[in-house]
Amino acid sequence: MITYFQAIILGGLQGIAELFPISSLGHSVIVPALLAPIAGWHIDQSNNFFLIFLVATHLATSIVLFGFFWKDWMRIISGIFRSISRRYIDPRDTYARLGWLIIVATIPAGILGLLFQDSLQKLFASPRLVAGVLIVNGLLLYGAEILKQRGQKIAEKSQKLQSNTNSTGTESGTESLDTAITNISWTQSVKIGCAQALALIPGFSRSGTSLAGGLLVELDHEAAARFAFLLATPIIFAAGVLKLPDLLLPGQTYPFVTVIGPLLAGSIAAALGAYLSVQFLTQYFKTKTLKPFAIYCVVAGIIASGIFLLLK
Repeated sequence: MITYFQAIILGGLQGIAELFPISSLGHSVIVPALLAPIAGWHIDQSNNFFLIFLVATHLATSIVLFGFFWKDWMRIISGIFRSISRRYIDPRDTYARLGWLIIVATIPAGILGLLFQDSLQKLFASPRLVAGVLIVNGLLLYGAEILKQRGQKIAEKSQKLQSNTNSTGTESGTESLDTAITNISWTQSVKIGCAQALALIPGFSRSGTSLAGGLLVELDHEAAARFAFLLATPIIFAAGVLKLPDLLLPGQTYPFVTVIGPLLAGSIAAALGAYLSVQFLTQYFKTKTLKPFAIYCVVAGIIASGIFLLLK
């Protein structure tokens, strides 16, 4: 089981790392393994409750994201229903198209998650493997930045589009970003969704892979980050809704103090961490890039791998 202290640390770490492109699942697997010999943490990461704990903290993160983008989600949901009532997606209806782009991009991770959830769960007990994947995640982020820089013509085209929409005086900064996002094709949306699906493997970052996918389909950093944060909400929430009922299965009893209490403590810590992260990152990606996070992932992965070799 997980103590209150461990739950708060892991929950806060998940909430922060879920939105920072450094892999929340990767850190949730690596950190307990590193602290086992140092601080006496003995958490069975192959135990079903550990997965339920992670899902609960992810669910708390998704609720925070939904609340943070509440007005945007109301526009998106309204747009989806408008398109359903009209039986077609009006290309001029920004939020109807954005809503369906999110749905299309969510499908790859949803299908793969359902098909391979048991196999993927086994990876939570392999911190050495996850440390290696974290290095690959950093290389992926850095590679996406390099390719983005080489495609300066694409970046200039995106900036020109945003400049034109802002010049009309009818769209806010957020709405101009959404207009830019809706200029990607359905195929490009699927590509971003496939990139996000990599995050089913601990060590790959959901927000990082989505951001990288966004950069590679002609979005700038700010638009790619916004799409990644919107895209994270439904997939994380759906995973929580599907998995948390396991707590209520017949024959399973969970003492509040030893299980439900830490679960709630971790979820609250995750929610706080997620709120602070999204506040920071929505401003950060207006001018900054993924490179610092890429370097961090590579360095952290190498250090963790080295420690695991010494402890072997």
